[in-house]
Amino acid sequence: MTEILWAAEASTVTQTRHLATAIPGPRSTALHAERTQEVTNGFGIALPVFVARAEGGIIEDVDGNRIIDFASGIAVTSLGASNKRVAERVAAQLEAFTHTCFMVTEYDSFTQVCKWLNANTPGDFEKRTGLFTTGAEAVENAIKIARAATGRPSVLVFDEAYHGRSLLTMAMTAKVNPYKLNFGPLPTDVVRAASANPLRPAEGLDAGAAAALESVEATILEHGADTFAAMVIEPIQGEGGFIVPAPGFILGLRALADKYGIVLVLDEIQAGMGRTGTLFASEHEGVAGDLILTAKALANGVPLSAVTGRVELMNAPHTGGLGGTYAGNPLACEAALAVFEQFEDGSLLVHARRIEEVAREVLEPLLSSTNIVAEIRGRGAMIAIEFADAGSLAPRADLARDISAACHAAGVLTLTCGTHGNVVRLLPPLVIGEELLRDGLTVLADAITNAAN
Repeated sequence: MTEILWAAEASTVTQTRHLATAIPGPRSTALHAERTQEVTNGFGIALPVFVARAEGGIIEDVDGNRIIDFASGIAVTSLGASNKRVAERVAAQLEAFTHTCFMVTEYDSFTQVCKWLNANTPGDFEKRTGLFTTGAEAVENAIKIARAATGRPSVLVFDEAYHGRSLLTMAMTAKVNPYKLNFGPLPTDVVRAASANPLRPAEGLDAGAAAALESVEATILEHGADTFAAMVIEPIQGEGGFIVPAPGFILGLRALADKYGIVLVLDEIQAGMGRTGTLFASEHEGVAGDLILTAKALANGVPLSAVTGRVELMNAPHTGGLGGTYAGNPLACEAALAVFEQFEDGSLLVHARRIEEVAREVLEPLLSSTNIVAEIRGRGAMIAIEFADAGSLAPRADLARDISAACHAAGVLTLTCGTHGNVVRLLPPLVIGEELLRDGLTVLADAITNAAN
């Protein structure tokens, strides 16, 4: 895999793993102790190191350790955490102005971001876009839009879904701990249906799309098809465990949405913006949503989210019904335009697909050489390893936790996820070099082998 030029040229952070101290080192340990005295305990932490610099596929901490980044800020810094073109455009905007609020006075970068999303999201129909700040905001605004367009109240969501931490998106999210625990009561008019997890079908259902779709339709009819404004699904379920749905499931949801006049909302917040080797994960399914949601990597670390969809839906809310003080902030819009520039030649998508090839080459032998790896799945630079007991498939969250901790100690940042907490997920930057990628994957493979012995 050839290094992408903007990640390799004039690099200020050496692109190799290096342990100067134990991880966390003494300076990070001291800073973390201060954090515990100043920051609410409600914020968790995957790896208690404090970052000094980050670039390409490396995070350098305050102790001089260079850690391979298999997290990308949870799929945000896909072009590296200090992308040169993003920095240039944001710096120029900083010199001009930082904020006016688009609902007060306008600026063209907002329009140009919307124009790109209208042109590049799936769907051969006229579109409009609204810009917001966070992924949860995008989800909530999509529900507002769907309700305004249909006059209906209810929202259909799915097993193993994650949609955010606001009250409505908590109600839409499947996992209770840590996302919903102790935070009720939550909004009503949210109905959950079966998903099509090929490894772990919903209780009482056969594997595959057909049984899941029958169950979904039964749920719709049970609650009244004419009550549903929207059905919302991630084309690859992120926090649920990077679950790639059974073939035909998303296509079947499209058919059900059309049949019952329900707005199909595709939540591409984690899987979109090139992460899976196509600009949007729904392209793998050959499906266009009525509304599509983007955030995270949309502006490579500057907060920005978007709802893009059919013009008749997007224009349904009354004037003034959508917005937000920071919605489509000019700094974030410039960052997004810099991201779009770097997708123009297609090399990022090639790299995402190559990351998957290398990851499968290194990790798939573990399916037969160990008895703890239940599945390796995902697309592009969105890969997961699920751990379970052989035969019973009893989830092994302890293995995911211990293996991830071993990677951290060796200088490789990995994250866990999954409904049962038994999945290690990999989200390397799309600009990571192959040598660095292989080094991190080897550390992970060794940790899995050691845990199996």
